[in-house]
Amino acid sequence: MKKIYVSSIIAALMAVSSLQVAAQNTLTAKEKKQGWTLLFDGQSTSGWRTFNTQSAGAGWKVEDGTLTLDSNAKDGRGDLLTDKNFENYEFSIEWKISKCGNSGVIFNVVEDPKYKATYVTGPEMQVLDNTCHPDAKIIKHRAGDLYDLITSSKETVKPAGEWNVAKIVSDHGKMQFWLNGEKVVSFTMHDAAWDQMVAGSKFKTMPDFGKAKGGHIALQDHGDQVWYRNIKIRELK
Repeated sequence: MKKIYVSSIIAALMAVSSLQVAAQNTLTAKEKKQGWTLLFDGQSTSGWRTFNTQSAGAGWKVEDGTLTLDSNAKDGRGDLLTDKNFENYEFSIEWKISKCGNSGVIFNVVEDPKYKATYVTGPEMQVLDNTCHPDAKIIKHRAGDLYDLITSSKETVKPAGEWNVAKIVSDHGKMQFWLNGEKVVSFTMHDAAWDQMVAGSKFKTMPDFGKAKGGHIALQDHGDQVWYRNIKIRELK
C-alpha cells in the first residue's frame, strides 16, 4: 500500500511538472484579448534570424522550451533578431544567464550590410551576472541598465542560473525598462537630452546609434551561455 501511495505522489508531481513546462511560451486568454503575440513558440527559431542573414544560425538552439546560445558553437554565431520591425510596443521576456555571463536585449535595430553589429544602431537593456562579470564593476553596465547610458534606479536582478522577467515599453519615444516587476530605468529618445547623453557615451562615434524610431529586437551573442523564454509583444497605437 505504501509503495502504491508513493508512486501516486511521484506520478502527480510529474504531471504538475509537465503542466508547468507546457505553460511556458503560451498566452493566456487575457493576454490574447489584450493583443499580446508570442515571438518564440518554444519549439523552433521561427520568426528569428541572425543579424544580416536570412536564417537563425546554428549557434542558437531550442532547448527545453528555451532559446539558448551555445557558447561552444564555432559556427552560426551572432546576435539573433526578430524578423519583424516594431516601433511602439510592450515587450516582455524572461532570461537567465550563466555564471559570470553577459548578454543583452537590443532594440530599434536597423539591419543593413553597412552596419557590422546590432549595437551600431540599437540601444541595449543589459543582461548580466552582476556578481562576477567584469562589466558589473562599471556603473551603467549592470543588469537592467540602459547600457553605457543610464544605470538602474534599484537592483532587482536575480543570481546567475535563476529566471528574470524583463520588460521594455516603447511609446512614441518614451521608454521604460522593468526588471522583476520593478521599473528600473525611464528615458526619452530623439530629443536634445538624448543626443547629449549619447554624445557622452561610448556610442558617440556611431552616427546612427539611437536614431531609429523603431526596428528589430535582438538577443545578443556576447560569447556566454544565456537562455530566453516567454518572449512576447503587445503593439501600442
